[in-house]
Amino acid sequence: MAAEGATKDIQLLAVRGADEARRGDVVAVEEPLEIRVQGPEQPETRVAVTMRTPGHDEELAVGFLFTEGLLRGRGDLARPATRGLPVAGGQGNVVTVRLSRAFDATSLQRNFYATSSCGICGKAALEHVETGAAPLSGGPVLRREVLRTLPDALRQGQAVFERTGGLHATGLFTSEGQLLMVREDVGRHNAIDKLIGRRVLDGAVPLDAQVGMVSGRLSFEIVQKAAMAGLTVLCAVSAPSSLAVQLADRLGMTIVGFLRGDGFNVYAHPHRIGAAGV
Repeated sequence: MAAEGATKDIQLLAVRGADEARRGDVVAVEEPLEIRVQGPEQPETRVAVTMRTPGHDEELAVGFLFTEGLLRGRGDLARPATRGLPVAGGQGNVVTVRLSRAFDATSLQRNFYATSSCGICGKAALEHVETGAAPLSGGPVLRREVLRTLPDALRQGQAVFERTGGLHATGLFTSEGQLLMVREDVGRHNAIDKLIGRRVLDGAVPLDAQVGMVSGRLSFEIVQKAAMAGLTVLCAVSAPSSLAVQLADRLGMTIVGFLRGDGFNVYAHPHRIGAAGV
């Protein structure tokens, strides 16, 4: 089911060869979300603004803080954990994540400089992430026939994409291919943050017994966020980047790319993928 406010009706001019016509269409909404943090007896601290598709905003805020290493788990959260504030004019929202402990605002500059996707070298980024994400071990072994079912199952769970064609998605599966949940967003990083945030709020991390699947490519940032949540197997319908492969290899994560039809490529730690014929 699509989240309320995730889509918008518009009018467009459709051109097909020499023909053109005015018609209605549906597009995915993109609006800003400001994420703030507040510890006990502390003022709110502005942490980030992300362009996202409205819906599951508290999950996005919690997941973002968790995957950036600013939140350790549900035990860090006060009750209630979040507070929303609509922005005047209806454009965008503010979500404040309330902590049960003091928040160290001095960590922000170090954290976001080190994990930005530009402006630093890959070696520095890898070293930083290894200090925040523990090496991964164990995890499920997936039968190849199960692996091949994941893309179609993810697509069937993409309610907003079905209407708009304009969203990324992250799905969480059991080792037997059962779809547990899907989150969609205009930003691929937001989709995985929403999913992980839900699990943090449920007290259900790490995710080492489950399998992640993304609808696009595997970037360094996606692998980083998955590693912070303890995912040992991460799949994608498209390609990984070189830095994503390096990070997965060093942390012990199995990553699978170009998972389409009956084929796929395993770029790191293939021991979690069943043997031929399985």
